Amino acid sequence: MIRYIRWCAYFCALLLVALLVNIARVQVWESAAYGANPANKRPAIERYAEPRGDILVDGRPVTGSRDSGQLLRYERTYANGPLYAPVTGFSSQTYGTSFVERAEDAILSGTDPGLSAFPLWYELARGRPAGGNAATTVRSGMQLAAYAGLAGKRGAVAAVEPATGKILALVSSPSYDPAVLSGTGTGVKKAWTALNADPARPMLNRALRETYPPGSTFKIVTAAAALDAGVVTDVDAPTRTPDPYPLPGTSTLLPNAGTGCEDASMAEAVQWSCNTVMAKIGVQVGLRGMVEAARRFGFNSEGLRVPSWVSRSNFDTDMSQDQLALSSIGQFNTTATPLQMAMVAAAVANGGELTYPYLVERTTQDDGSQVRRGDQRSLGRAMNPATALRLQELMVKVVEDGTGRNAAIPGAVVGGKTGTAQHGVGNAGTPYAWFISWARAEGAPMAKVAVAVVVEDASADRGDISGNGAAAPIARAVMQAALAAR
Repeated sequence: MIRYIRWCAYFCALLLVALLVNIARVQVWESAAYGANPANKRPAIERYAEPRGDILVDGRPVTGSRDSGQLLRYERTYANGPLYAPVTGFSSQTYGTSFVERAEDAILSGTDPGLSAFPLWYELARGRPAGGNAATTVRSGMQLAAYAGLAGKRGAVAAVEPATGKILALVSSPSYDPAVLSGTGTGVKKAWTALNADPARPMLNRALRETYPPGSTFKIVTAAAALDAGVVTDVDAPTRTPDPYPLPGTSTLLPNAGTGCEDASMAEAVQWSCNTVMAKIGVQVGLRGMVEAARRFGFNSEGLRVPSWVSRSNFDTDMSQDQLALSSIGQFNTTATPLQMAMVAAAVANGGELTYPYLVERTTQDDGSQVRRGDQRSLGRAMNPATALRLQELMVKVVEDGTGRNAAIPGAVVGGKTGTAQHGVGNAGTPYAWFISWARAEGAPMAKVAVAVVVEDASADRGDISGNGAAAPIARAVMQAALAAR
């Protein structure tokens, strides 16, 4: 009898071991698979069981949470949704997250280990701390000035602080209200379908994700390359450039939009945006020199995160001489995001040093205790300091007595560059109007802001001066807001 009891005990122990092994298999090895199973609604229920942390602008929340009373309890709300959509993105119970909502999701949802001094306790207790907050670098006055300036026209504005890389304004137009995507149900699905079917593409973040031919604003990069390479040693010397300019190796003649560009100096070419002179200078710098100069400004970089990813701005690395001439004036295959062109202006204003742009100043716990700070770092030197000083002088001339007079601000030093980028089959599309600029208060040692504006549907003649009419006033409003801020 004792033998049978012993065997029974062995068998029960074996069953217990098998049960523990199975529990370990389910809880450890296969837990991720069960959690990711679409039929398992517990992760979603847990995710939305508590209010989400907030995204802050000027220390005030531009997001919130609403108790829906549904199974997925808390839905995201947005204050001034269309104004801040390019910054916040959306947080949807149906379609996930985007932009800062995605990049800082762990902080906002309360799952980041940095939110607790004892993260293992929450793992064991199957709980989580309250969602933290993400404080952005955006300034509300500048954001509003950019948004009002675009006034619903297709385009974008990016503004950065040259010395630090802080993104002070990020606007894409037309915009949308992320709140319409927050919950679940047919209404959210209809809103999603309508937004994606809209030919104006309101959910496209044009400031970060759309690339445009930068047109004549790229001439600043070409000028920097020429000065650094010693191709141009005297910016006021005549360049012996004909008007029109025969593209090398072809019978195609490159014209100018205005007059007075024949044999113009590089200073005059920047001031009056002479295509012929800058195209010839780009060819003289050569392919290798132009590619290297563009790279130093951030072109051809795949890894830019702010913290959301940014589309790659392009300058071709293999071109014929005629293609290089066109690329040197921002045409052919040269493309750039508005943020990239703001970085070009910022590098000039910052003495040639290019800082890494970033959008999140710091992340905090629910009580305001800091978790992480934004990372200020350099991307290297885009040009020599002497070159930057010379380009500052040339850009100031553009605003004081050139194609960018609409950007002038009394009591401030403003440098700028206009641009008109043709596009479409046979360049038949309405030109994109560009303006890049920087501003510093009179007597101040450093520029306070650098701005890039692009207007897609600008009603303008095909001339570089159109950037002055459509884009420069928007840049001026943003710069004024920056100079007025503390």
